[in-house]
Amino acid sequence: MILARTGWIAAFLLGLMAAGGVQPSLAAADDEWPVKKRLIGEDGDKSKDVSGIACTTADGFPRSCLVIDDNLQGAQYVELTEGKLVAGSPVKLIDNTFKDKALELDGEGVAFSGGYFYVIGSHGHPRDKDHKLDPKKDADKIQAKIAASSQIVRFRTTGEDGSASGLERTPRLRDVIASEPALLPFVDMRLEANGLTIEGVAIKDDRTLLAGFRGPVLNGKCAVVLSVEVASLFGNGKSPDHRLYRLPLGDGRGVRDLAPFGDRILVLAGPAADGPGFYAVYAWDGASESVELLKDLPFDPKRKPEGLLPLDKTSTGLRVLIVFDGDKEGAPTPIEISGSGPRSSSCPAV
Repeated sequence: MILARTGWIAAFLLGLMAAGGVQPSLAAADDEWPVKKRLIGEDGDKSKDVSGIACTTADGFPRSCLVIDDNLQGAQYVELTEGKLVAGSPVKLIDNTFKDKALELDGEGVAFSGGYFYVIGSHGHPRDKDHKLDPKKDADKIQAKIAASSQIVRFRTTGEDGSASGLERTPRLRDVIASEPALLPFVDMRLEANGLTIEGVAIKDDRTLLAGFRGPVLNGKCAVVLSVEVASLFGNGKSPDHRLYRLPLGDGRGVRDLAPFGDRILVLAGPAADGPGFYAVYAWDGASESVELLKDLPFDPKRKPEGLLPLDKTSTGLRVLIVFDGDKEGAPTPIEISGSGPRSSSCPAV
């Protein structure tokens, strides 16, 4: 099904320019917003692996937000103001260990809805570019790492200091994934083998969790989003029902982040494989299997946009903040989406 009615994107983004607009030049380094104080990363150093950001409010400044680094067991509060981020206190989310060594959540996506922050782990095989993990000798360690990352954590923020309360963890999404025939062959496979890994999360209508998969990319063309009711993941009711969406984000591209904006979901698309590649932002209605290209991102292909945060509407479109995995403290960079591209029809069933 093709996305919605003719012209919805103009209303959605306050009159975006027609498709086929001029492609922007590479974004300048001085577009980056500074981070005051420090975003904490591995071993207490400054973060170089920011993988997501979400805020308690959808517009205006200042905003209370949460940033995640995929090498940690926790997350960190930040205050977002026009032109800068101010790092705040950390929040511990999990306590998994293997042989007394802490295991990271591999948090890849963060969302806020209904008074809760949600942080989702990758649910995949640990990253192992150099193949130091032997599938037989290190089997127990691999499974411990997978278990640590196969969690969704949610908690409420209370008080002006942003303190956390009512922290809950659930591993139930892993069972949902294993019950889906299209995903089961890719469970616990390495990323370079088109293995399963989640990198985006959004909550739709305060009820439905959308998990966006970097991999697998089905048939080399179709990215995957899994829809599950929040109450079934965190409650004690029946086994969760789910729906699988196949989104045409381009050859070899998966989901790198999801972010609600109005009645749409913004999709940050990027290469499923490691290495340089091209990224883009799409709009999705959260119900069909069609998307609309909003912008090809104007960044060096060697950089890795990992998080997407809508900032505000402008006179010509929408401004979003992009954070990068591999750049110091995420290098938060605003970019304006001022044109829309072609609509992509549904992926074929696999």
